[in-house]
Amino acid sequence: MSESKIKVETLQRSKGLRRNMTGPERKLWSLLRGRRLGGLKFRRQAPIGPFIVDFFCAAQKLILELDGASHADRGEYDLRRQAFLEKAGYRVLRVDNDDVLAADVEPVLVGILRAAGKEIDEGGN
Repeated sequence: MSESKIKVETLQRSKGLRRNMTGPERKLWSLLRGRRLGGLKFRRQAPIGPFIVDFFCAAQKLILELDGASHADRGEYDLRRQAFLEKAGYRVLRVDNDDVLAADVEPVLVGILRAAGKEIDEGGN
């Protein structure tokens, strides 16, 4: 869906979410921004249709969703949302906040690279 078809309220909400990222979102963004991971360009808090996704790589049609305590009561909503996104041709990779905050975040980064279809070298990138 093009930016011009996204509701103004959704765009405003996504800007607010970018200003107020959670700790896990800030950490993962620091590892993704500026094509730091395998040359992949990610956007954060990106509107797609009626939804705002945590991180989005348009070239790979890959969405990263961080899950933590705020998702505990949203299981059915998250499933409907994911089904909508997948039907629109996107791949959704769910990542647990605790995995991002772990001392060794490399397994998360390797998982993202694999989901994007990138070759993994010995150094993990």
